[in-house]
Amino acid sequence: MDFSELLRRRTVRRFAQEPLKKEEVRAILEAARLASCAANLQRLRYIAVMEPSLVAAILPHTAFGMMVHPKRQPVAGVTSPTAFIAVCSTCDPNESLHADAGAAIQSMEFAAWNLGIGATWLGSHKQAEIAALLDVEKPGRILYMVALGRPGETPCREDVDADASVKYYLDADDCIHVPKYTVDAITTWK
Repeated sequence: MDFSELLRRRTVRRFAQEPLKKEEVRAILEAARLASCAANLQRLRYIAVMEPSLVAAILPHTAFGMMVHPKRQPVAGVTSPTAFIAVCSTCDPNESLHADAGAAIQSMEFAAWNLGIGATWLGSHKQAEIAALLDVEKPGRILYMVALGRPGETPCREDVDADASVKYYLDADDCIHVPKYTVDAITTWK
C-alpha cells in the first residue's frame, strides 16, 4: 500500500468479530516503538489486550464517536473491537509526552490500516477502572486507548472549506461521514 492510500484511512467505530493475530498486533506495536519521540527518551509503554473477556470488560469504560453517540458506541460481541492497546507512560504526563503518544498512535493507525485492521484512538476513557482491570498502579499513566479490529464499516471522508462544519455525522444509510478541511482552508502561504 502506498502512502496516499494510508492517508485515506478513517477512524473505524464498528468492528467485525474476527480475532486479530498476535503477529498483527506486534507489527502495530513495532510501528509505535519506532515513532519519533522527544529527546529519544522512549517513555511510552504499551499493554496489548487480546483476551476476549478482558476486551469486553474494558469496553464499557470507553466512549466512541461522541458526535453520533450512542449510535457508534460498539456493542460487545457484535460491533466491538477485538483488541485494545493501552498507551501508558513511565512518568507523570506532560506536553511532550502527549506529543510522543500522538506520534506513536498515528504510526499505529497507519500500520493497522496497512494490515487491513481498523483503529480508533480513544482519549475518552475511564482511567481508574481500566487501570484496575490492567493492574496499572497509577491510573493517570494510561494516556490513551487504541481500539483495534477488522473494519465493520467504511467511513466516508469529505473535503470541506473553512466555513463548513467539521462535525461528523451519519447519513440515511447509517454511513459515518467525516468532514476534513482542505489544505487551503488550514494553510496561510507567505
